[in-house]
Amino acid sequence: MKIKVIVMLLLFAVLISCNNKTETISTTTETADGQATSTFKVWGNCEMCKENIESSLKVDGISKADWNVETKIITVSYNKSKITLDQIQKNIAFVGYDNEKYKGDDNAYSKLAECCQYDRK
Repeated sequence: MKIKVIVMLLLFAVLISCNNKTETISTTTETADGQATSTFKVWGNCEMCKENIESSLKVDGISKADWNVETKIITVSYNKSKITLDQIQKNIAFVGYDNEKYKGDDNAYSKLAECCQYDRK
């Protein structure tokens, strides 16, 4: 009887741990001159989201930002000596969009157009 209980508890623990895993899709490639290109997931829904997300990255050090509406993946090219990947992800969260590392600012999220509001993680 004890063995059955232990097996059931272990099975339950494994099932719970599998359910709690968050899909991470981040990649970063770097060049010798300090340039980097990173990709990661950013939640959003539409072309207005695309504009908001990409506009949050129109800052010194970022040469290109392209968010794909269908895949929810952003590709950002930047100069590592001017901005970090962490700051890039914070900029996106500041305007209300969740990403792999940061939850979007609740106040900013509540002000997004209805079409831009999504099921938050």
